[in-house]
Amino acid sequence: MSVMAMRNSPLGSWAARLFKPVSISNQYIRSLHKNTRPPVPSPTPFVPDVQTFLTLIGREMSKQASKIPSWEELFTLNSNQLRDAGIEPARQRRYLIRKREKFRNGLYGPGGDLDTVVDGVAQLRVVEVPINARGLTNGGTKAAVQTSSATLSPGMAKAIVNLAPDATTYQYGKKHLIKKFAHMKIHRGCQPMGPFLQPLKGSNGTAATISVQEGMWEDKRGQKVDGGERRRREVQNKKRLDERKKA
Repeated sequence: MSVMAMRNSPLGSWAARLFKPVSISNQYIRSLHKNTRPPVPSPTPFVPDVQTFLTLIGREMSKQASKIPSWEELFTLNSNQLRDAGIEPARQRRYLIRKREKFRNGLYGPGGDLDTVVDGVAQLRVVEVPINARGLTNGGTKAAVQTSSATLSPGMAKAIVNLAPDATTYQYGKKHLIKKFAHMKIHRGCQPMGPFLQPLKGSNGTAATISVQEGMWEDKRGQKVDGGERRRREVQNKKRLDERKKA
């Protein structure tokens, strides 16, 4: 049977319908991506549970901890589900969603990227490590380090390391990775410097501790002056009229 006859036959039309190519629209693909849940991030040593996360982000969100019973729910509940759980008002829900997305993307506040934490407390200490240590390079350093100092040993660099809060010494090993900790830097060649750090007694300024505190990662709200931008002129005019009446 010729190709033309095959196309005109009932069998040919049935085969054409059966093997008709399927086109997937870009809109359909976008809808699939939209309905795909983003991954739930793993807790970190500094942020091991819901209570700690809500404490860190402040705005009294820690009082809502009982309404979000699990870590997975913290990162999967949408705004409507958070409302049904009792998270009010709406600005609190928006704030929580914004802060959890930053955490999901690895944008931590002070302490969030620490590896050694005991009961919510960690130590940061400035120590000497070999310049060729893992995480360091001669040209540009990945960690917060200092490669020039009057008291620095040859072939060594100063870096910030994370230790247990009661540790008094540090010994570098080849398996150690010297990493950069967000918001932390070396001050005056020997002191760890960063928000919420407390000097460690007996360390001569070379070590400090950081512990979980209420509102450490809080985004501070701006203060409204005279009712905010929209009503400022109206409020100020009213104040002037009141002052004139009193005068």
